[in-house]
Amino acid sequence: MRKIPVGISGRHVHLTKEHLEILFGKGYELTKFKDLSQPGQYAAEEKVTVVSPQGLALEGVRILGPVRPQSQVEISKSDAIRYKFEAPVRSSGDIKGSGACKLIGPKGEVELNEGVIIADRHIHFSLEEAKEFGVKDKDIVSIKISGEKPGILDNILCRVHENFRLDCHLDTDDGAAFLLKNGDTVELVKKYIIVE
Repeated sequence: MRKIPVGISGRHVHLTKEHLEILFGKGYELTKFKDLSQPGQYAAEEKVTVVSPQGLALEGVRILGPVRPQSQVEISKSDAIRYKFEAPVRSSGDIKGSGACKLIGPKGEVELNEGVIIADRHIHFSLEEAKEFGVKDKDIVSIKISGEKPGILDNILCRVHENFRLDCHLDTDDGAAFLLKNGDTVELVKKYIIVE
């Protein structure tokens, strides 16, 4: 079975159109910096400051486009500890009851009562790729990592959609723990046995 490419996801922000205009001005449009692995998704030139409820500022956090139905901030556990954020582990878009923050842009500020999360580990599959790997949407699998600091990572959510492209998304904490970088590859593990 072929290997799965890895994308290490740093801290970033997704914004609604309303919040984008509050932060950057009426009618503002994001400027594409570079395309991301998933079709239609991109990193924008624009960045904001994210402030924790304790007043600690995480500066220069990049916005990802396009705009979304709800604003969301994705950080690592290390960020949450260092900057005093409450941030549960969630799938993207699942922000109910998640952490609060303030967003500061060049033209204004937005208070988010919820929306700060640590993104879950997940793999994107197209419909054809899901068949190839024998998985379906919302399956939970593991991955095997080779290299200088090898290991197995559990609790990886499978996300299957016709518009997705094969890519395993991990945050910077997971990437650093296994010395992974963008473009490295991992192997899918559906089942393994722990010998006691």
